[in-house]
Amino acid sequence: MTTYMTPRRNQIKQWDAKLANEANPQKRLDLIDKLVAHLIYTDPSRARLLLAEQEQLLAQWPHADFQVNFHYFSGVIENQFYHFQEAAQHYLDALILAEEQGDVLRRTELYVDYAGICMNLERLEEAEQWLDKANKLLQRRPNIRLASRYTCREGFLQLHYGDLATATELLLEADKSIRQITPFELKDQYFLTLIYSGLGKVYERSGDIERSVEAYRRVVEICEDTGIRARMDWHYLNVGVGLMSLGEYEQAEVYFGKVVNMGQEAEIVARASALGNLGYCRFRRRQYGNVLALFQQAEELFKARPAGAAHNFSIIEGWRGSFYAETGKTSKAKEHFAQAFEYARQTEDYKQLSSICRDVAAFYAARKDFKNAYEFQLLYDQMAERYREQVNTRRLMELEVRYEAEKKKQEAEMLRLQGYKLQLKALRAQMNPHFMYNALNAIQQFITSNETGPASKYLARFAQLMRRSLEYSNYENISLDKEIEFLEDYLYLNEKLRFEGRLQYRIIVDDDIEEDICGVPTMIVQPYVENALEHGLRIKENGLLEVRFSLLDHHNILCIVEDNGIGREKARQMQRARGYYNDHRSLGTSITLERLQLLQQSSQKGILVRTIDLKDEHTGEARGTRVEIKIPVVEVSPRG
Repeated sequence: MTTYMTPRRNQIKQWDAKLANEANPQKRLDLIDKLVAHLIYTDPSRARLLLAEQEQLLAQWPHADFQVNFHYFSGVIENQFYHFQEAAQHYLDALILAEEQGDVLRRTELYVDYAGICMNLERLEEAEQWLDKANKLLQRRPNIRLASRYTCREGFLQLHYGDLATATELLLEADKSIRQITPFELKDQYFLTLIYSGLGKVYERSGDIERSVEAYRRVVEICEDTGIRARMDWHYLNVGVGLMSLGEYEQAEVYFGKVVNMGQEAEIVARASALGNLGYCRFRRRQYGNVLALFQQAEELFKARPAGAAHNFSIIEGWRGSFYAETGKTSKAKEHFAQAFEYARQTEDYKQLSSICRDVAAFYAARKDFKNAYEFQLLYDQMAERYREQVNTRRLMELEVRYEAEKKKQEAEMLRLQGYKLQLKALRAQMNPHFMYNALNAIQQFITSNETGPASKYLARFAQLMRRSLEYSNYENISLDKEIEFLEDYLYLNEKLRFEGRLQYRIIVDDDIEEDICGVPTMIVQPYVENALEHGLRIKENGLLEVRFSLLDHHNILCIVEDNGIGREKARQMQRARGYYNDHRSLGTSITLERLQLLQQSSQKGILVRTIDLKDEHTGEARGTRVEIKIPVVEVSPRG
C-alpha cells in the first residue's frame, strides 16, 4: 500500500508553529491555506475554525487564489459534516472564481469533486454533466492524477445507477491508475479510500461479504496510516457490519467500539448504529449485561435524526424482542416484536417485516405454539414475496434510469455527429472558389513575371491557409488563437492578391479573452468575413473590414464583423440588375447558422446571428454592415 510521507507531517507541525506566532495578516492567510489543505481530511473541526479566520482575513485582503481555496475547502468540510446543500454552494462559488482565472487543471479538479456532491444530493444527471465537462478538459490537458479521480467518480455514478459490473471495472481501473502517481498527495490517499469504499459497497450488494469486508478494511488501514479522519466512523461501521453478517461477532465488536470511542467526533447516526450493533453482538455472544442499555442509547440518538428513524426503531425493537425471548420473558418479547412490526409497516419495509415474521415464527415454534408459528410463517412468505417485488421494481427503475442516461448519451452523440457532418459540409463551402482562382492566378502572374520573391511568399501563405483549412476540419472545436490565425491568413491573401491594396483589415481581441485556452467551433467566423468581402467591399476603393472579439459572459464570445461597404440593399440591387446571386455565399452562411442553431439546441445558451445595416445619421445613406455573432465558448478538441 502506498503510504503518506512522514516529512509531510513534520512540515504540518512547522506551519502550525509558525501560525501560532505569526501576526502579519497576509502571511497568516498563506499559512492557514497550507494547513487547511491538510486538515480538511485529518481534522475537519479544526479546519472549520481556521476557515472562519481565513474568511475574515479575505474580507480585508482579497486574494483570488485564496478565495477559490476558501470555498473549495469549505465545500469539502461541509460535505464531511453531511451538509450537502451548503457544500454545493461553496463549490459553485469556487467554480465561478476558478473559471474567471482560466486555470484548466483547477477547473477539472472542481468539476470532478462537485460531481461527488451532486451524487450525495441524488442529482445524478447533473453529476454526469459535470463529469462530462471534466472529461473534455482532460482530453485537452491530460493529467493522470485527475484522470484517476475522474474514473473513481464515474465508478460511483455507475454504482448509483445500479450497474455493479461497470462500477467494479471503473473502480479497479481507478485503483490501478492512482498508484502510478508520484508524488502521492494526501488527497490521493483520500481517493483511495473512496475507491475501496466503492468496491466494498459493490461486493456487499453482490452478496460477496468476505470481499466487501476486505475492501472496507483496506479503507480503515489507509485512514489509520495517513491520519485521515473524514468519514472514519462509517468506515469502522462498514467493517463491523460486514463481520457481523459473517457471524464474527467478537471481531465486529472491536470496530463498533472504535466508533463509540470517537464520541462526539462520530456522526450521530453512525454512533447510534454502532451502539445498537454492539448490543446485538453482545446479545449473540450471550453477554447480556448491558445489552438493553446499549439498545436504549442507540434509540435515544436515532430520535435526534427523525429521517429513517422508523426503520432503525424497528430493528432495535426486533432485537429487544429476540433478547426477551431468549431470556424467557415471553410477554415482553411479544410486545417488542409487535412494536417492531408496526414500525416496519409504517415504512413498508418488507425486508424488515419478513425478518420480524421469521423471528416471531421461530419464537412461537420454540414454545410449541404451532398455530401462531404457522400463521407468522405464512406472513413471512407474504412479506418475503413483497420484498422480492420491491427489489425487482427497484431494479427496473435502475434499468430505466440507466436506459435514459444511455439514451441521452446517444442523443448527444447524434448531435455531435450531425454537427461534424455540417462542419465538413461547411468546409466544402468555406472559401469562395473565385478567391482561390484569383489567388492562384495572381501567384502565377508573379511567377511568369519572374517576381520569384512575392510568388514564393504568397504561395507559402496560400499553402498554409489550405493546410490549416484541412487540418482544422478534423476538429469540432479549436482555440480562438487558431481561429484568428486562419482569419489572418485568409484576409492577408485577400488584401494582397485579390483587392490589390484596396482593402485594409483589423482583428481586435479584448484583453479579457485568453485566446490560447478559449475554444470556439472550428472556422465559424470565416463565412461572415467572406460575405463582407464579397458583398460589401468587392467594388469599394478604400475598403475597411474590422473583426472584433469580446467576452459577452462566462459562456459566450461576441464576434462583430463590420465593414464600410456598399450595404446590403445596394448589393441586392446590383445582383438583381446583373441577374446574379451568390449561391456560394448563401450556402456558407446558412450552414454556419445551422451549426450555431445546433449548438443552441445542445447547450441552450441562446446563440444567434444579428445583421445590422449601418447608415449615415444625417443623410441616411448606407455606410456598411455589421454582423454580430454570439459564439459559445466550448472545450478545445484534443490537439485543437
